[in-house]
Amino acid sequence: MRLEASAPYAAHNRNPGPSGDQGVDRDVGLIVLAEDAAKLRGPGPMDALPFLTAVYAGQPIWLWLAFLSFIGFLLWLDLGVINNKDGVVSASKSAKMWAAFASLAIAFGAYVYFVYEPDPKYYNSPDNLNQQAVIQYFTGYLLETALAFDNIFVIGMIFTFFAVPREYQHRVLFWGIIGAIVFRAIFISLGSAVVNEFTWVLYIFAAFLIFTGYKMLFGGDHEMKLEDNPVLKLIKKRMRVTETIENHNFFVKKPHPDGSGKLVLWATPLFLALMMVEIVDIIFAVDSVPAIFAVTRDPFIVYTSNIFAILGLRSMYFMLAEAVERFKYLKYGLSLVLVLIGCKIIWNFGLSKELKMVPYMEPHWSLIATLLLLGGSIGYSLWRTRKVETKPTE
Repeated sequence: MRLEASAPYAAHNRNPGPSGDQGVDRDVGLIVLAEDAAKLRGPGPMDALPFLTAVYAGQPIWLWLAFLSFIGFLLWLDLGVINNKDGVVSASKSAKMWAAFASLAIAFGAYVYFVYEPDPKYYNSPDNLNQQAVIQYFTGYLLETALAFDNIFVIGMIFTFFAVPREYQHRVLFWGIIGAIVFRAIFISLGSAVVNEFTWVLYIFAAFLIFTGYKMLFGGDHEMKLEDNPVLKLIKKRMRVTETIENHNFFVKKPHPDGSGKLVLWATPLFLALMMVEIVDIIFAVDSVPAIFAVTRDPFIVYTSNIFAILGLRSMYFMLAEAVERFKYLKYGLSLVLVLIGCKIIWNFGLSKELKMVPYMEPHWSLIATLLLLGGSIGYSLWRTRKVETKPTE
């Protein structure tokens, strides 16, 4: 370790250094020793601060990691503590789980209003940013919840097709949420980069949403033919798949089909059901991501509202799956919401910002309209089907 001595000076000409010594000999040594100690120490916890405080999509990375850690804790609590044993999730337990997730979503809305620091570049006005953010968050949450509602019907069809026992369905939904968290993050990151770089893409989203709403309103119902799914065919062609579900495992070891007796890995129909759930979620993301970006361009608000909606609806599956026919008119309210949001994009970005022909439509009007349309369609559905008997899922 090097230590360079300072040149000799007269004692009365020496000024006190950082050490308090009357001179510089000891101070130079202290500085050199500190530099060498830092090199010997290597990277420490403080060296991670620049990374954690770096900004990604308008927010520091530590905030993204904190949110993902919180969601990870909730998932661990779900599968590791509350539902750590195979069993049928009752409708009442399903409702309680949904109520818990909905309460957390509302509590997070309070965080957005009181604590969150929105990036002004994602908002129309620099005034009242937190008020704008919380309105957009709850509008996005309600919209994503309604869009995810259709997911429940399709998931029920998948479970029926693969004859998934009810005691294993929660396990498939749990791991399906993991995939949804990852894929939504990818889609939203790409969508945010495109939308905020090329604002005109919002007009494409608007046209897509209006078309989707029109097709949902007048296109009728289309039966999903899982046996013709190309991904399912590819998996069956490339992997060994058992004929039946014997336990909750996605893979099991069984003798090789060549008769050698060697134990090899086989996929089970439970794994195929999981893959179909993931594919369905990707397909629904094609609708939901443009819809939420029509509500807000803040990536953090987009992602958090998406994840809370997915968590809530998946937990509510076991209650809604027994009463799917009670919500037969929900699609009409949802289709009108999609058309409304598509028209709102054209109104705000085309007629208001570009042409200056009309006043800007504030976010709270979207929230009110979404509540009225979705709430009205749900209420009308329940009233029209009040004499229908619900059938338990198989």
